[in-house]
Amino acid sequence: MTTWTLVNGDLARVEGTASLVALKVRRGDVVALRGDLGAGKTTFARALIRALLNDPAAEVPSPTFPLVQAYATERLAVAHFDLYRLNGPDDLEEIGFEDAIAQGLAIVEWPERAEGALPADRIEITFAAGTDPERRNVSVTGLGRTAERVARLVQIDAFLTAQLPDFSAWRLTYLQGDASSRAYARLSQGDEPPVAEWATEGQAKPPVAEWATEGQAKPQLVLMDAPRMADGPPMLNGQPYSRIAHLAEDIAPFVAIGRALETSGLTVPHIHAADLQNGFILLEDLGDLTFGRALATGHAQAPMWLAAVDVLAALRAAPLPRDLALPDGRSYRLPRFDRAALEIELALILDWYWPAVHGADCPADARAEFMGLWSPVLDGMLSQPPGIFLRDVHSPNLFWLPDRPALKNVGLIDFQDALAEHWSYDLASLLQDARVDVAPDLERAGLERYCGMVTATEPDFDPQAFAAAYAAFGLQRNTRLVGLWVRLLKRDGKPQYLQHMPRTWDYVARNLRHPGLEPLQAWYDRRFPEAVRKRGIVA
Repeated sequence: MTTWTLVNGDLARVEGTASLVALKVRRGDVVALRGDLGAGKTTFARALIRALLNDPAAEVPSPTFPLVQAYATERLAVAHFDLYRLNGPDDLEEIGFEDAIAQGLAIVEWPERAEGALPADRIEITFAAGTDPERRNVSVTGLGRTAERVARLVQIDAFLTAQLPDFSAWRLTYLQGDASSRAYARLSQGDEPPVAEWATEGQAKPPVAEWATEGQAKPQLVLMDAPRMADGPPMLNGQPYSRIAHLAEDIAPFVAIGRALETSGLTVPHIHAADLQNGFILLEDLGDLTFGRALATGHAQAPMWLAAVDVLAALRAAPLPRDLALPDGRSYRLPRFDRAALEIELALILDWYWPAVHGADCPADARAEFMGLWSPVLDGMLSQPPGIFLRDVHSPNLFWLPDRPALKNVGLIDFQDALAEHWSYDLASLLQDARVDVAPDLERAGLERYCGMVTATEPDFDPQAFAAAYAAFGLQRNTRLVGLWVRLLKRDGKPQYLQHMPRTWDYVARNLRHPGLEPLQAWYDRRFPEAVRKRGIVA
């Protein structure tokens, strides 16, 4: 059990506490609100619902007479219960109490009337009068499995209170979580504040304390909530995949790499504050216009993708050092790729895609042949001189900032897993984007543009050798994705990723046509012919 107590909070502080709680609730949760009449339960419930709706002006009627009001948010279904007039246990069944808990979030006023129906794992919030009538004492208690999340809220509140002037005036909005333990929230002042415009070239970023000055535009910020990543199951020599693949386990790599990229002149979210020990970063908000959203709203594709090619060429012209400084005096060393990680990633196509399309596990002889054919290709990949690759340079992690000057008009995020490896990997990630189609002509133009820019600054650059490395890294990446899409369906219940399968196979085919990969091309064509690649996959 974890309890977080707010003493003498005014209305804004109590509502801010509700927006914090909104960051951590999930499907199956119960938030039980306890206190006397007029203690603030309904005020808190409304603030929590508005935060989940991402609408501070949303109409949230009282559920007093119907006993329940339902809401559909982007994240989860929400049911707001007022059980004060509950006649008995039969009423709970009639109003769908258990179903609401199973299907989403249940916010319960007067939970005393349903004690036997409340799950043991829940969030209890108790309200009492403060030292004056306008203030409240609020205790947030996490019971059972919710205790860890409430403990995290205590840390978030302490971090933001220390960093932001008048924290209660800021509104928090859940952005998203990603595949790791990281989660994100947007902080803004006012109903619709502008994204900060003071990050343009040549303009200094003001300290946090100056944002509240009269007449100055109030920026939006992003909170990265990144507790230390727990190890997964052991995969090789007792080590989890995260360690074999050198995935970031805390925020130190993000801070070190982000600071270095910004110093080199590239656009990354400026880090205003970081708590390395607890895993919090307060970041500049680059807005919402990722490359994917920009395409969907009518922006031309070629200018964005070629601008990103220019950014990768600029990074190569001013590479990051292997050892990167951290604000606490330590340094972070960019790791090299591990052969075992490459092999584990390649095996995804055998472990997940093969049985999905062939109806049986991959035979040992086919597996041995596959890995044997890949062995010399991996040798060549790992023998490439180390550069830097950011690992996931593709449309979800690239922001289009057309009002900024060249090289600053592409924002980079999600670079914490960067490695000291060959430059071609990032270019393949970009020009063979897993989420959106990149036509062969645009891919060819991007590759030629990159090679031309590098040739102008590196007299010894070999475009043919680079193209060979590009094809090998691109083939390895897309082979992994073919298996990953099926694993996301079968293991994780996420069928939406299958929409990327035809595109991924197209990239595989493009790479296999590169000279030197003929033995692998023959294996793929024999084991996964065109008819198999088009075969539907069901859960």
